Amino acid sequence: MDQRIINLFDEYTHKPLKRDDFLKRLANLTGSMSAALAVLPLLEINYAKAATVPDADDRLITERIEYPGDNMTMKGYLARPKAPGKYPAVVVIHENRGLNPHIEDVARRVALAGFVALAPDALSAAGGTPTDEAQMRELFGKLDATQTRNNFVKAVEYLKKAPASTGKVGCVGFCWGGAMSNQLAIHAPDLKAAVPFYGRQPETADVPKIKAAIQLHYGGLDERINAGIPAYEEALKKAGVPYELYVYEGAQHAFHNDTAPTRYNEAAAKLAWDRTVKFLKEKLA
Repeated sequence: MDQRIINLFDEYTHKPLKRDDFLKRLANLTGSMSAALAVLPLLEINYAKAATVPDADDRLITERIEYPGDNMTMKGYLARPKAPGKYPAVVVIHENRGLNPHIEDVARRVALAGFVALAPDALSAAGGTPTDEAQMRELFGKLDATQTRNNFVKAVEYLKKAPASTGKVGCVGFCWGGAMSNQLAIHAPDLKAAVPFYGRQPETADVPKIKAAIQLHYGGLDERINAGIPAYEEALKKAGVPYELYVYEGAQHAFHNDTAPTRYNEAAAKLAWDRTVKFLKEKLA
């Protein structure tokens, strides 16, 4: 697909670009509104393909939980191995689409790898992530940045004390959640490991506060996010923060999301996920 179309959709999902304006610009690129509407299903998320691990997988226990947030109650999806014992824990942080079937599936993948996985819902104060995309985008725009960050820091605290947890906690996040993973590395002193996927980098002045080990994943074609890599890497080196950094050539932003048909890159996603699981097992051992 024309890279300009991918870039436009990326702009639409990350900036306050109205749907009507997006469709008009898409029509200009495709040649007509009918062509734009034909392309649209190839760009949008298809949750029918979300479950690679069934919710009823008999190797797992899954449940909806609540935990104390920053002056509010947070909702989340918890998955853990059914076999008795204690496991290291991982906060799974969603994209700017909220806690949806894809992220719940990712939490189950994390649990199958031998972790207690908690996927919090950043839109808990609004009753949870809505199915209407326009409403969801509006709610994300109203989030208080500090309170939202604190709500995810409290997810680390919750998992540290969870009965099935060893007390060692890491996180993995995607897009918006990748940026939040970077923020957790700065603001959650008990976090042992953070794995941001194509997330906005933190302010370099905050990098020396990081106590966790970092593993970074980026798509080679993701120019918007990748512009921040050099300064972040230099700050990590200066601060002596242990890190790994991978750029997957030919991969788009959101290359790990297998419900995003035009951006998903199977080879890059598999390699990045194998690296993620290995890293979390090493750092949370």
